[in-house]
Amino acid sequence: MALWLVRAGKHGEREDLALTKNLLLPGWDELPDLSHINTRQELLELLGKTYPEEKPKTIRNWTSQIWPFLKEMQEGDLVALPLKSRSIIFIGKINGPYKYLPDLPEGARHTRSVKWLRELPRSAFDKDILYSLGAFMTVCRIQRNNAEERVRALLAEKPISAITQTDFPDQTEGETPVDLEQYARDQIRDYIARKFKGHDLARLVGAVLEAQGYKVQISPEGADGGVDIIAGYGPMGFDHPRLVVQVKSGDAPVDVKIIRELQGVMKNFGADHGLIVAWGGYRSSVPREASRLFFELRLWDADDLIKAILATYERLPDALQTELPLKRIWTLVPEEEE
Repeated sequence: MALWLVRAGKHGEREDLALTKNLLLPGWDELPDLSHINTRQELLELLGKTYPEEKPKTIRNWTSQIWPFLKEMQEGDLVALPLKSRSIIFIGKINGPYKYLPDLPEGARHTRSVKWLRELPRSAFDKDILYSLGAFMTVCRIQRNNAEERVRALLAEKPISAITQTDFPDQTEGETPVDLEQYARDQIRDYIARKFKGHDLARLVGAVLEAQGYKVQISPEGADGGVDIIAGYGPMGFDHPRLVVQVKSGDAPVDVKIIRELQGVMKNFGADHGLIVAWGGYRSSVPREASRLFFELRLWDADDLIKAILATYERLPDALQTELPLKRIWTLVPEEEE
Protein backbone atom coordinates (compact mmCIF):
# COMPACT_ATOMS: atom_id res chain seq x y z
CA MET A 1 0.00 0.00 0.00
CA ALA A 2 1.08 3.59 -0.57
CA LEU A 3 0.12 7.23 0.01
CA TRP A 4 -0.14 9.52 -3.02
CA LEU A 5 -0.56 13.23 -3.59
CA VAL A 6 -2.92 14.11 -6.47
CA ARG A 7 -3.93 17.72 -7.01
CA ALA A 8 -7.04 18.96 -8.80
CA GLY A 9 -5.83 21.98 -10.74
CA LYS A 10 -3.11 24.56 -10.23
CA HIS A 11 -5.62 26.88 -8.56
CA GLY A 12 -7.98 24.19 -7.28
CA GLU A 13 -10.37 24.65 -10.20
CA ARG A 14 -11.30 20.94 -10.29
CA GLU A 15 -11.62 20.39 -6.54
CA ASP A 16 -15.42 20.55 -6.31
CA LEU A 17 -15.82 18.16 -9.23
CA ALA A 18 -13.27 15.75 -7.74
CA LEU A 19 -15.09 15.69 -4.42
CA THR A 20 -18.63 15.45 -5.76
CA LYS A 21 -17.82 12.85 -8.44
CA ASN A 22 -15.40 10.85 -6.23
CA LEU A 23 -12.62 11.12 -8.80
CA LEU A 24 -8.95 11.99 -9.03
CA LEU A 25 -8.51 14.62 -11.76
CA PRO A 26 -4.88 15.52 -12.46
CA GLY A 27 -5.46 17.25 -15.83
CA TRP A 28 -3.32 16.94 -19.01
CA ASP A 29 -6.46 16.90 -21.14
CA GLU A 30 -4.51 17.57 -24.34
CA LEU A 31 -3.51 13.91 -24.11
CA PRO A 32 -5.88 11.33 -25.62
CA ASP A 33 -7.12 8.20 -23.88
CA LEU A 34 -4.06 6.57 -22.28
CA SER A 35 -5.58 3.13 -21.73
CA HIS A 36 -3.48 1.70 -24.57
CA ILE A 37 -0.17 2.93 -23.11
CA ASN A 38 1.92 -0.04 -21.92
CA THR A 39 5.39 1.40 -21.28
CA ARG A 40 6.92 4.59 -19.92
CA GLN A 41 8.70 5.08 -23.24
CA GLU A 42 5.38 5.08 -25.10
CA LEU A 43 4.06 7.69 -22.69
CA LEU A 44 7.23 9.78 -23.02
CA GLU A 45 6.97 9.77 -26.82
CA LEU A 46 3.27 10.64 -26.75
CA LEU A 47 3.91 13.57 -24.42
CA GLY A 48 6.67 14.79 -26.72
CA LYS A 49 4.33 14.73 -29.74
CA THR A 50 1.45 16.33 -27.83
CA TYR A 51 3.56 19.11 -26.30
CA PRO A 52 6.30 19.78 -28.90
CA GLU A 53 7.13 23.21 -27.46
CA GLU A 54 7.92 21.89 -23.98
CA LYS A 55 11.47 21.26 -22.82
CA PRO A 56 12.70 17.64 -22.63
CA LYS A 57 13.11 18.04 -18.85
CA THR A 58 9.44 19.02 -18.53
CA ILE A 59 8.34 16.05 -20.65
CA ARG A 60 10.38 13.66 -18.47
CA ASN A 61 8.92 15.24 -15.34
CA TRP A 62 5.35 14.85 -16.60
CA THR A 63 6.08 11.24 -17.54
CA SER A 64 7.24 10.58 -13.96
CA GLN A 65 3.87 11.86 -12.71
CA ILE A 66 1.42 10.44 -15.25
CA TRP A 67 2.94 6.94 -15.33
CA PRO A 68 2.24 6.25 -11.63
CA PHE A 69 -1.30 7.59 -12.10
CA LEU A 70 -1.79 5.11 -14.95
CA LYS A 71 -0.01 2.01 -13.73
CA GLU A 72 1.49 2.20 -10.24
CA MET A 73 -1.41 3.33 -8.05
CA GLN A 74 -3.22 0.34 -6.60
CA GLU A 75 -6.74 -0.11 -5.29
CA GLY A 76 -6.60 0.44 -1.54
CA ASP A 77 -3.79 3.00 -1.71
CA LEU A 78 -4.42 6.25 0.14
CA VAL A 79 -4.49 9.59 -1.67
CA ALA A 80 -4.27 13.15 -0.32
CA LEU A 81 -5.94 16.16 -1.93
CA PRO A 82 -4.80 19.43 -0.28
CA LEU A 83 -7.42 22.04 -1.15
CA LYS A 84 -6.46 25.41 -2.57
CA SER A 85 -9.79 26.95 -1.58
CA ARG A 86 -9.78 25.97 2.08
CA SER A 87 -7.27 24.98 4.76
CA ILE A 88 -8.36 21.35 4.44
CA ILE A 89 -6.78 18.12 3.22
CA PHE A 90 -9.06 15.35 1.96
CA ILE A 91 -7.84 11.78 2.40
CA GLY A 92 -9.33 9.07 0.20
CA LYS A 93 -8.82 5.47 -0.84
CA ILE A 94 -8.30 4.56 -4.50
CA ASN A 95 -10.93 2.05 -5.60
CA GLY A 96 -10.60 1.82 -9.36
CA PRO A 97 -8.17 1.76 -12.32
CA TYR A 98 -7.40 4.57 -14.74
CA LYS A 99 -10.33 5.59 -16.96
CA TYR A 100 -10.67 8.17 -19.71
CA LEU A 101 -14.08 9.90 -19.44
CA PRO A 102 -14.53 12.17 -22.50
CA ASP A 103 -17.96 13.42 -21.37
CA LEU A 104 -16.56 15.16 -18.30
CA PRO A 105 -15.58 18.87 -18.44
CA GLU A 106 -12.22 20.00 -19.74
CA GLY A 107 -9.44 19.14 -17.32
CA ALA A 108 -11.33 16.19 -15.87
CA ARG A 109 -11.09 13.42 -18.45
CA HIS A 110 -8.14 11.42 -17.13
CA THR A 111 -9.52 9.87 -13.95
CA ARG A 112 -9.31 7.30 -11.23
CA SER A 113 -12.18 6.63 -8.86
CA VAL A 114 -11.69 7.29 -5.16
CA LYS A 115 -13.68 6.96 -1.97
CA TRP A 116 -13.15 10.06 0.14
CA LEU A 117 -12.68 9.01 3.77
CA ARG A 118 -12.07 12.15 5.82
CA GLU A 119 -11.60 15.88 5.50
CA LEU A 120 -9.00 17.08 7.97
CA PRO A 121 -7.63 20.52 8.82
CA ARG A 122 -4.00 21.09 7.91
CA SER A 123 -3.32 21.50 11.62
CA ALA A 124 -4.06 17.77 12.10
CA PHE A 125 -0.88 16.84 10.17
CA ASP A 126 2.70 17.01 11.37
CA LYS A 127 4.99 19.58 9.81
CA ASP A 128 7.09 17.10 7.85
CA ILE A 129 4.02 15.55 6.20
CA LEU A 130 2.72 19.01 5.28
CA TYR A 131 6.13 19.74 3.80
CA SER A 132 5.91 16.65 1.58
CA LEU A 133 2.34 17.50 0.59
CA GLY A 134 3.59 20.93 -0.49
CA ALA A 135 5.59 19.48 -3.38
CA PHE A 136 5.28 21.41 -6.66
CA MET A 137 3.91 18.29 -8.35
CA THR A 138 0.47 17.28 -9.51
CA VAL A 139 1.04 13.59 -8.77
CA CYS A 140 3.68 12.05 -6.53
CA ARG A 141 4.12 9.39 -3.88
CA ILE A 142 4.45 10.55 -0.26
CA GLN A 143 6.58 8.14 1.75
CA ARG A 144 9.17 10.00 3.80
CA ASN A 145 9.12 9.40 7.58
CA ASN A 146 6.53 6.60 7.46
CA ALA A 147 3.97 9.05 6.06
CA GLU A 148 1.45 6.41 4.95
CA GLU A 149 1.47 4.60 8.31
CA ARG A 150 1.04 7.87 10.17
CA VAL A 151 -1.83 9.06 7.96
CA ARG A 152 -3.58 5.71 8.42
CA ALA A 153 -3.18 6.15 12.19
CA LEU A 154 -4.60 9.65 11.89
CA LEU A 155 -7.63 8.30 10.01
CA ALA A 156 -8.14 5.67 12.71
CA GLU A 157 -7.73 8.36 15.41
CA LYS A 158 -4.87 6.43 16.94
CA PRO A 159 -2.03 8.22 18.75
CA ILE A 160 0.98 8.53 16.48
CA SER A 161 3.58 9.12 19.19
CA ALA A 162 4.65 5.48 18.91
CA ILE A 163 5.22 5.75 15.16
CA THR A 164 8.71 6.69 14.04
CA GLN A 165 8.82 10.25 12.76
CA THR A 166 11.12 13.25 12.50
CA ASP A 167 10.21 16.87 13.04
CA PHE A 168 11.93 18.19 9.94
CA PRO A 169 12.15 16.91 6.37
CA ASP A 170 15.21 15.06 5.14
CA GLN A 171 16.81 17.40 2.64
CA THR A 172 18.90 14.64 1.04
CA GLU A 173 16.09 12.92 -0.87
CA GLY A 174 16.34 15.28 -3.83
CA GLU A 175 12.59 15.73 -4.17
CA THR A 176 10.93 18.43 -6.24
CA PRO A 177 10.86 21.95 -4.77
CA VAL A 178 8.01 22.64 -2.39
CA ASP A 179 5.56 25.50 -2.08
CA LEU A 180 7.59 27.59 0.37
CA GLU A 181 4.78 30.09 0.84
CA GLN A 182 2.41 27.35 1.99
CA TYR A 183 5.15 25.78 4.12
CA ALA A 184 5.76 29.14 5.81
CA ARG A 185 2.02 29.50 6.48
CA ASP A 186 2.03 26.03 8.01
CA GLN A 187 4.86 27.05 10.34
CA ILE A 188 3.01 30.23 11.31
CA ARG A 189 -0.16 28.21 11.83
CA ASP A 190 1.66 25.82 14.17
CA TYR A 191 3.10 28.73 16.16
CA ILE A 192 -0.27 30.50 16.48
CA ALA A 193 -1.95 27.25 17.53
CA ARG A 194 0.54 26.97 20.41
CA LYS A 195 0.77 30.61 21.43
CA PHE A 196 -2.78 31.91 20.86
CA LYS A 197 -5.09 29.31 22.31
CA GLY A 198 -8.71 29.88 23.23
CA HIS A 199 -9.53 33.50 24.07
CA ASP A 200 -6.11 34.65 22.85
CA LEU A 201 -7.12 33.77 19.29
CA ALA A 202 -10.07 36.17 19.58
CA ARG A 203 -7.62 38.79 20.80
CA LEU A 204 -5.48 38.21 17.71
CA VAL A 205 -8.51 38.45 15.39
CA GLY A 206 -9.56 41.67 17.14
CA ALA A 207 -6.12 43.18 16.54
CA VAL A 208 -6.34 42.33 12.82
CA LEU A 209 -9.76 43.98 12.56
CA GLU A 210 -8.46 47.09 14.33
CA ALA A 211 -5.60 47.21 11.82
CA GLN A 212 -8.24 47.10 9.08
CA GLY A 213 -9.91 50.20 10.51
CA TYR A 214 -12.55 48.82 12.87
CA LYS A 215 -13.27 49.88 16.43
CA VAL A 216 -13.38 46.59 18.32
CA GLN A 217 -14.90 45.27 21.51
CA ILE A 218 -13.79 41.78 22.56
CA SER A 219 -16.00 39.75 24.88
CA PRO A 220 -14.37 38.75 28.17
CA GLU A 221 -13.05 35.24 28.53
CA GLY A 222 -15.79 32.72 29.31
CA ALA A 223 -19.40 32.59 28.15
CA ASP A 224 -19.77 35.03 25.24
CA GLY A 225 -23.47 34.89 24.40
CA GLY A 226 -22.74 33.73 20.86
CA VAL A 227 -20.38 36.55 19.89
CA ASP A 228 -16.66 36.98 20.58
CA ILE A 229 -16.08 40.36 18.92
CA ILE A 230 -18.24 43.35 18.04
CA ALA A 231 -16.73 45.73 15.50
CA GLY A 232 -17.83 48.92 13.79
CA TYR A 233 -16.22 51.55 11.59
CA GLY A 234 -15.46 55.12 12.56
CA PRO A 235 -13.69 56.69 15.56
CA MET A 236 -16.35 55.43 17.98
CA GLY A 237 -17.35 52.32 16.06
CA PHE A 238 -20.81 53.70 15.26
CA ASP A 239 -20.41 53.70 11.48
CA HIS A 240 -21.21 50.96 9.01
CA PRO A 241 -20.36 48.20 8.32
CA ARG A 242 -21.01 46.73 11.75
CA LEU A 243 -19.73 43.23 12.41
CA VAL A 244 -20.28 40.46 14.89
CA VAL A 245 -17.53 37.85 14.96
CA GLN A 246 -17.52 34.30 16.26
CA VAL A 247 -14.08 32.75 16.81
CA LYS A 248 -13.69 28.98 17.04
CA SER A 249 -10.19 28.01 18.17
CA GLY A 250 -10.64 24.22 18.12
CA ASP A 251 -8.95 21.92 15.61
CA ALA A 252 -12.15 20.21 14.44
CA PRO A 253 -13.96 21.60 11.35
CA VAL A 254 -17.26 23.30 12.22
CA ASP A 255 -20.62 22.52 10.62
CA VAL A 256 -23.52 24.60 9.31
CA LYS A 257 -24.98 25.00 12.80
CA ILE A 258 -22.48 27.82 13.44
CA ILE A 259 -23.92 29.84 10.52
CA ARG A 260 -27.46 29.59 11.81
CA GLU A 261 -26.35 30.59 15.29
CA LEU A 262 -24.49 33.63 13.98
CA GLN A 263 -27.48 34.75 11.91
CA GLY A 264 -29.52 34.99 15.11
CA VAL A 265 -26.74 36.92 16.84
CA MET A 266 -26.54 39.37 13.92
CA LYS A 267 -30.21 40.22 14.38
CA ASN A 268 -29.84 40.60 18.14
CA PHE A 269 -26.94 43.06 17.76
CA GLY A 270 -28.28 44.90 14.70
CA ALA A 271 -25.14 43.96 12.77
CA ASP A 272 -24.77 44.39 9.02
CA HIS A 273 -22.45 41.45 8.59
CA GLY A 274 -21.06 38.41 10.33
CA LEU A 275 -17.61 36.86 10.34
CA ILE A 276 -16.83 33.34 11.48
CA VAL A 277 -13.19 32.50 12.17
CA ALA A 278 -12.83 28.73 12.48
CA TRP A 279 -9.23 27.70 13.14
CA GLY A 280 -10.01 24.07 12.27
CA GLY A 281 -11.80 24.96 9.04
CA TYR A 282 -15.27 24.03 7.85
CA ARG A 283 -17.20 20.97 6.80
CA SER A 284 -17.88 20.82 3.08
CA SER A 285 -21.51 21.82 3.60
CA VAL A 286 -20.59 25.13 5.25
CA PRO A 287 -19.21 27.04 2.20
CA ARG A 288 -22.21 25.94 0.14
CA GLU A 289 -24.56 27.29 2.82
CA ALA A 290 -22.51 30.47 3.16
CA SER A 291 -22.58 31.16 -0.60
CA ARG A 292 -26.28 32.04 -0.26
CA LEU A 293 -25.31 34.65 2.32
CA PHE A 294 -22.48 36.27 0.35
CA PHE A 295 -23.60 39.82 1.18
CA GLU A 296 -24.04 39.03 4.88
CA LEU A 297 -21.38 36.57 5.94
CA ARG A 298 -17.69 35.76 5.58
CA LEU A 299 -15.83 32.61 6.59
CA TRP A 300 -12.18 32.60 7.62
CA ASP A 301 -10.17 29.49 8.28
CA ALA A 302 -6.60 29.37 9.56
CA ASP A 303 -5.13 30.27 6.15
CA ASP A 304 -7.49 33.23 5.75
CA LEU A 305 -6.57 34.56 9.18
CA ILE A 306 -2.87 34.16 8.47
CA LYS A 307 -3.24 36.01 5.15
CA ALA A 308 -5.05 38.83 6.99
CA ILE A 309 -2.27 38.93 9.60
CA LEU A 310 0.40 39.18 6.90
CA ALA A 311 -1.53 41.93 5.11
CA THR A 312 -1.84 44.05 8.27
CA TYR A 313 1.25 43.00 10.21
CA GLU A 314 3.03 46.37 10.10
CA ARG A 315 -0.10 48.00 11.62
CA LEU A 316 -0.50 45.51 14.47
CA PRO A 317 0.47 46.73 17.98
CA ASP A 318 4.15 46.42 18.84
CA ALA A 319 3.34 44.14 21.76
CA LEU A 320 1.49 41.76 19.49
CA GLN A 321 4.32 41.78 16.95
CA THR A 322 6.60 40.76 19.81
CA GLU A 323 4.27 37.85 20.60
CA LEU A 324 4.14 36.88 16.93
CA PRO A 325 7.55 37.70 15.44
CA LEU A 326 7.44 37.59 11.63
CA LYS A 327 9.83 38.80 8.95
CA ARG A 328 9.08 39.43 5.28
CA ILE A 329 11.49 37.73 2.87
CA TRP A 330 11.75 37.34 -0.90
CA THR A 331 12.46 34.03 -2.62
CA LEU A 332 12.47 32.77 -6.18
CA VAL A 333 9.30 30.81 -6.97
CA PRO A 334 9.90 27.62 -8.98
CA GLU A 335 7.47 26.76 -11.76
CA GLU A 336 4.69 24.45 -10.66
CA GLU A 337 5.19 21.05 -12.24
CA GLU A 338 1.87 20.52 -14.04
